Amino acid sequence: MAALNPAPLVEFRQVHFGYGARAILDGVSFSVPRGKVTALMGASGGGKTTVLRLIGGQVRAQSGGVLLHDAEQGGASQDIGPMQGDALYRARRRMGMLFQFGALFTDLSVFDNVAFPLREHTNLAPDLVRDVVLMKLNAVGLRGARDLFPSEISGGMARRVALARAIALDPELVMYDEPFAGLDPISLGTAARLIRELNDAMGLTSVVVSHDLNETFHIADHVIILANGKVAAQGTPDAVRESPDALVHQFVNALPEGPVRFHYPAATVEQDFSAGAHP
Repeated sequence: MAALNPAPLVEFRQVHFGYGARAILDGVSFSVPRGKVTALMGASGGGKTTVLRLIGGQVRAQSGGVLLHDAEQGGASQDIGPMQGDALYRARRRMGMLFQFGALFTDLSVFDNVAFPLREHTNLAPDLVRDVVLMKLNAVGLRGARDLFPSEISGGMARRVALARAIALDPELVMYDEPFAGLDPISLGTAARLIRELNDAMGLTSVVVSHDLNETFHIADHVIILANGKVAAQGTPDAVRESPDALVHQFVNALPEGPVRFHYPAATVEQDFSAGAHP
C-alpha cells in the first residue's frame, strides 16, 4: 500500500471521556490520515465505538479536542466538541456512517433506503436522486436489487445497501462500526474489498472498527489499538504486529493468556476445593 499521507482529517488531542466514574478514554491522542483506511481495534469495551460517537458529535469530550481538519481552507481545523446547531450539521454532512448490522429502514425498499439521505439533505430533482441512487447501488453490486426490501435480502447484501446509503452524499469520511460482524466468509471478503476499493476510487478517508484482525489488517493503511483507556500501539499493520507491548502481542496473536486473563481472579484451586461447602 502507498505511504501514509501525514495530513490528518481527524485528530484526537489528549481526549478524556468516561461515563460517571468509569473512564473510557484517558488522554488519548492520535490522527486519522486523510485518504487512507484506518483500523480502530482493541478488546471489547475499550472505547472504539465511543471514538466514532465523539467524531460524529453524539457525545462530547470531557477535556481535550476532537479536531476536524478542512483541506479546502488551508488545513484549518475545528473542534467538534463545542459545535452545535448548523455548525455540527455541516460537520456531519462531511461524514457517512455504516452502523453495525446496517440499520436499514425495514419498511423502505433498497432504493428508498439509499435515497433517504438525498431526499432529507438535498434539493435534488427526483431524476437526479434516481441517478445517484443507482450509481451508488451499482458501486456495491446491488443495482438489480433496488426494488427489494431488507427482509428479502441477505445480511451481507443488507450491509452493502447500508454502505451505498453511507456514501450517498459523497462524504469525506466514512466510519464503519463492526462492518464484518455476522457475515459469512464470502460476504466478509466482499465487504472488505468494497471498503478498500471505494476508499481509493472516491478519495475517501475511512475509519473501520472491527475485531476481525486478518481481514482488517489486510485492507488497512494505519492501525490504532486501544487498551485500558490509552493508545497501546499505532502504525502500519506490520509495525503493530511487531509491537513489543504485551497486550498488543496477545491481541494480534489471539492468545488466551496475557495481560487479559482467561480466568477471573479467584482463590487457588486447592483453596476452593478444600474449603468444603460454600459459606
